[in-house]
Formats: sequence, C-alpha cells, structure tokens
Amino acid sequence: MKITALKTWIVPPRWLFLKIETDAGLSGWGEPVLEGHAATLAAAVQELEDFLIGQDPRRIEDIWQTIYRNGCYRGGPVLMSALAGIDMALWDIKGKELDTPVHALLGGPVRDRIRTYRWCGGDRPSDLIEGVRAVQAQGYTAAKFNICSELQIVDTHAKLDGIIQTLFDLREAVGSEMDLAFDFHGRVHAPMARVLLKELEPLRPIFVEDAVVSAMVETMADLARATSIPLCIGERLHSRYDFKRVFELRAAQVINPDTAHVGGISEMVRIGHWAEAYDVALAPHCPIGPIALAASLQVDAVCHNAFIQEQSIGIHYNAGADVLDYVEPGGIVVEDGHLLIPQGPGLGIEVDEAKVEEMARIGHRWRAPVWRHDDGSIAEW
Repeated sequence: MKITALKTWIVPPRWLFLKIETDAGLSGWGEPVLEGHAATLAAAVQELEDFLIGQDPRRIEDIWQTIYRNGCYRGGPVLMSALAGIDMALWDIKGKELDTPVHALLGGPVRDRIRTYRWCGGDRPSDLIEGVRAVQAQGYTAAKFNICSELQIVDTHAKLDGIIQTLFDLREAVGSEMDLAFDFHGRVHAPMARVLLKELEPLRPIFVEDAVVSAMVETMADLARATSIPLCIGERLHSRYDFKRVFELRAAQVINPDTAHVGGISEMVRIGHWAEAYDVALAPHCPIGPIALAASLQVDAVCHNAFIQEQSIGIHYNAGADVLDYVEPGGIVVEDGHLLIPQGPGLGIEVDEAKVEEMARIGHRWRAPVWRHDDGSIAEW
C-alpha cells in the first residue's frame, strides 16, 4: 500500500482537516491545525508531500521519526501540529485496513467511556453561573472556564477581589457536586498567581490550568509546592522533550497535552504512559474539531491515568459550525457527562466529506483577539 495524495480543507469555525489517500482505496483523516494558523499548517502539510507520497502508510513509527528527525529543526507548534494530523490519519488507515479501532492496536482499552467537561463563558468570563447551571442540567458534572480577562503582572487588589468574589459566588450557586476547573490561560503572572492560588484553595477546583505561561516551568514548580490545588500544564508543550522538565521538577499534578499539537496519537500515548510513572494525571486538551477529539479518545482508551477529556461542543469559538456537524451520528457520543470510547475501525468516526467540501468554500480566517492593558501595553490572551 502506498500514499497517493494528501488533501486539506480549512473549515469553520477555526479548523483544518486532512485526508490521506492510498492506492488501496483506503483513506484516513487527521486534524493538523494550530488555532489561528490554519493556512500555515496547510502549507506545512503540503511541504511534507514530497516525502509522504509513495510511502507505506502502515509504517507509522518510521514515518513519524523521519518527519521529526529529518532536518535541522524539530519540535515546536507548527511541525508537531502538522505531524499530529498526519499521525492521526495514518492510524485511521491502519485501523480501517484491519477493521479494528486504533485503541485495539495499542493494547486494547482500559475503559469504555471517559468523563468529559463543557466550556462555559467566553474569552472574558461572563454569565458563569448561568453557563455552569446549564451544562449541569445537561448531565455534565464538570465545567471549565477562564477566570479573568486582562491582568497586569502586578494588578490591583480591587481586580483580584472581583475575580475571587465571582468564583466564590459561582461555587455557592452550583454547589459542591459540580466540579470546576479554573483556566488562568497564562494571563496571570507569577506575583498574582501566588495570591490567587492561595485565595482560591477553599473552592477546591479539580485543577488550575496554565497558572503561568508554559515557558515558566520552574515558576510552576514553585507554585505547585505552595498550593494544595492540582496544577495543570501541557496545551502549549509539543513533544515528550517539552514535558521532561515538567516531570523532573514536579511542576504539575495534571498534564493536558493536545493530540493535535503534540505529534498525534503516537506521541500522546508515549507522554501519557510516561506521566503515569510520576503519578501525574492526564486530561487531554481539545477545544477544536471532531477528528482531534476522536484521536484523543483513542488515547484516553489506553492510558490508565486519563481521567477527563476536554471537548468543544457549544464552545464560544464555534460560530457557524460545531463538532458534530462534520461527522456521521454514532461516532462521537456524549452520555451522562461522559464520552463513549469509539468502537468503529480506525478513529471510529465517519467524516461527512460532502459537508467538509461545502464548508471549505466558506473557510475561515480565525485569529486570536488582541488585548491591551489600560496603559496601552499588550496583554496575554
């Protein structure tokens, strides 16, 4: 079997889909997107055609290692996201050839379903009580949201008091049966993160995500030693080598690498199993599309330390299209606040290619918003 073509589609709301075709009539789907840089990733995939056309798609590990190692530059968000989409598609092909789910090829599932959470609020958190109550009514037992908008490296007590009061009001409104994950989103710098983590401990969040930006692993380790709240890092790390310091420094109790940004299923499973040796929990990041979610669920199926899965159904970014719009019913199923592990061959989903073609004619140019502090300086989004 040989690879004959790679096709990409930029589709709303902010995704890039990839289809790898073969001379055996089998094809596989991947999602090699980096939010805000879909065209860049489409170009990166196209550059890799020179190597991939004519390759045997069943040699997944050799292809992975060749793309990663062949050349002076390796790692980083662009290369690893492109590699991720390719890796997903290759696993999809292999599973379809053998008529079995990817997770069966990785040793078989350790679970049949995984708990999931819904996003609430927007980029700037708003209507959190109403949002969390709504997802609670839909059967979810966990929600995640941004806790703040712009925050200076040292901000006012009034700003911090407002954040803290909002979160205490939310906890009182929804009770203790609803688990809450607080996303600092890298907007909070070390001086303010230390204060907020101490003040928020009584609310017992299941984790705080990106308490500081991911580059500040040493600072994250200091914060982890100073708080009882589990800290989470990973969505902006792009290979097992990036996670090395996280584990060695005990910088987090939860990691949330993104299957679409960390080199695909192959690398995600390696990182997940490695985290288990440090008793670190796995909560895969996935605020993007259905192919990336299906790939994440294959990882959840085989990593014992996976405990919760992000997904973007109804997220504020999904204007014009949502996760289930591009796939046939039955592949991605939410039931009682859990995502079922797909049992179909490959990734376990059937992509509606006609819908993909239709929506690609609309396309997108999604960009992250540009925020500024009151003094005019650029703010972390």
